[in-house]
Amino acid sequence: MSNIRHNWTREEISEIYERPLLSLVLDAANVHRQNHVFGEVQISSLLSIKTGGCSEDCAYCPQAARYHTDVKVHALMKVDEVLAAAENAKAGGASRFCMGAAWREVRDNRDFDRVIDMVRAVNSLDMEVCCTLGMLTPHQAERLASAGLYAYNHNIDTSEEHYGEVITTRTYDDRLNTLSNVRKAGISVCSGGIIGLGESTNDRIGMLQTLCNLPEHPESVPINVLVPVAGTPLADNSRVPFDELVRMIATARIVMPHSAVRLSAGRLELSVSEQAMCFMAGANSIFAGDKLLTTPNPEYNADKDMFRILGLTPKAAFADGHPKSKQKANAMQHEPS
Repeated sequence: MSNIRHNWTREEISEIYERPLLSLVLDAANVHRQNHVFGEVQISSLLSIKTGGCSEDCAYCPQAARYHTDVKVHALMKVDEVLAAAENAKAGGASRFCMGAAWREVRDNRDFDRVIDMVRAVNSLDMEVCCTLGMLTPHQAERLASAGLYAYNHNIDTSEEHYGEVITTRTYDDRLNTLSNVRKAGISVCSGGIIGLGESTNDRIGMLQTLCNLPEHPESVPINVLVPVAGTPLADNSRVPFDELVRMIATARIVMPHSAVRLSAGRLELSVSEQAMCFMAGANSIFAGDKLLTTPNPEYNADKDMFRILGLTPKAAFADGHPKSKQKANAMQHEPS
């Protein structure tokens, strides 16, 4: 098994990132084989439980209220609607179900109480339950953990230096504080970023450095490719070249050998052969279903065909990671007051 490090320098990560592409992919594949079941891929499904109307100014996001996009605002869904969507995702092969709400931060109100009920309901399906709701306080993270939340997604998006060019309504430290609150509550951490935001190669390396030098590596690291949306400030950004995506996945795999590296937004633009190279480079998790929050994503049937062609196997829920939240949910009958 590969040694886990938390003291990577940018120079070290840059040396990995800049290796000849096929050599880099081979090195990453060897690390992947040492630490994971090769060919086993986790299938996750993502549902927008509250869409649009967000007060933040994330330059890539069509859900920001200040941008004029085609996204229609929808209030928080009902618990039975979410449960039905989770059952459908499980039938489609997903072992993790993630619920996303377009909030800047969680507020202690009836909407959050309803999310707690959603977590309990989906947890009953024996799926890994994930949420992405914005910033969390320690008490809110504890409530989610007690309800049975398995993972929390909170991406850092880019490097600390480039962050202010993309978002001004919250700070980089705000992101890191939420990750710390999640970790302290015993919830599995899901955190990655987006490439294609106008960042430099050094920014990409800086983002990976932040993640791999956390006290504990995130259990899941989504690598998203910007999907430009009309009406957002980044609508005219160029598509990220495929080889740069592969480099990000391979480098993430080498510096965070035990983490799941998730091929996330932008996957619709990739052919089966391109996705195959991403899996070779160390990706072992995908989002499946027809939508990824508000942007298109491959449908379940297309992914089933790809799994058959490439000989991939869906990963079972709770196969590894941090089961503490599920154990806590089973042990506690009442959430903390």
